[in-house]
Amino acid sequence: MTLIIDTQAAAPAAHARNRGTRRAVMALSMLGLCLVGLIALTLSCGQGCLPPAHVLTALTGADAGGADFVVNDLRLPRVLMSLVVGLCFGLGGAAFQVMLRNPLASPDIIGISAGAGAAAVFAIVVLSLEGWAVSAVAVGAGLGIATLIWGLSSGRGAAGARLILVGIGVSAMLNSVTSYLLLDAPAWDRAEAMRWLTGSVNGAQLVQVWPVVAALVVFGGLLALSARDLDLLRLGDDAARALGVRSDATRFRVTLAAVGLVAFATSAAGPVAFVAFLSGPIAARLTGGGRCILPAAGMTGAVLVLAGDYAGQFLLPARLPVGVVTGAIGAPFLLLLILRANRNGGTL
Repeated sequence: MTLIIDTQAAAPAAHARNRGTRRAVMALSMLGLCLVGLIALTLSCGQGCLPPAHVLTALTGADAGGADFVVNDLRLPRVLMSLVVGLCFGLGGAAFQVMLRNPLASPDIIGISAGAGAAAVFAIVVLSLEGWAVSAVAVGAGLGIATLIWGLSSGRGAAGARLILVGIGVSAMLNSVTSYLLLDAPAWDRAEAMRWLTGSVNGAQLVQVWPVVAALVVFGGLLALSARDLDLLRLGDDAARALGVRSDATRFRVTLAAVGLVAFATSAAGPVAFVAFLSGPIAARLTGGGRCILPAAGMTGAVLVLAGDYAGQFLLPARLPVGVVTGAIGAPFLLLLILRANRNGGTL
């Protein structure tokens, strides 16, 4: 009799798990189709449209006439950069949000993007650096600012609100440094710095894509290895420790992986506004949460960057970098979260 009761009690839970798995698979499939469609659209249609056969011929390396230059030299690097940058921002932002159990805990909000941006402006305006040197300075600054924020917020509450509040304070300070540097910068350097700060994939080249791909493999792999423990951290520190999770070590690995992803993406395309912030909540709504939220968030980030870049280039009255488009989408979303928190008594 006891066995029958236990089986009956377990049936609803098993049904809920199966339903959640089906929903996650459907969400991932939908995001995959969106990515394939956006990639095909971007490679085929720009200022002029190319037949799909010509695009495929150019991609295979065969002689496609003028289509070869348009596809392989102009459009393909931009598509690949948008794809890998979006994946990095989406994965990094969602990792922070899941780890800290707060949708405001994204690199846009807690100062990591601001640190990379301030360092890049310093490199451009003061040191007169360009290209790879600026990217290297941005990556180093992103890692350094993350270490600083982690150190300042260490102790009780570092896993939640304290880290976010410290990050917001550091971000405000870094933004003021950026404004001061731009105030007295020469016109040419100011324009270059502002272009970088806006977030753009204009002029992307294949040689710039490979370091971001390498970062995605290394830090994304580290994040994948920590996915189970990260999922258990959502239950709270005490419950996670009871299940054998070393919470501090897991947070360190996840933070390192997320910061690495965001820093390399920022170094390549600038701090593309709100992609890291938006990807996690959108993925959670699509999948219903659970372990699939990280891959779904990465794919969501890629969709946002690809769609935002295409819209900014070809669907709006003026040509705009992708960061302007994603910022226009993300700002109302942030206000929506705050209004939702007010209605729910402070719960986001």
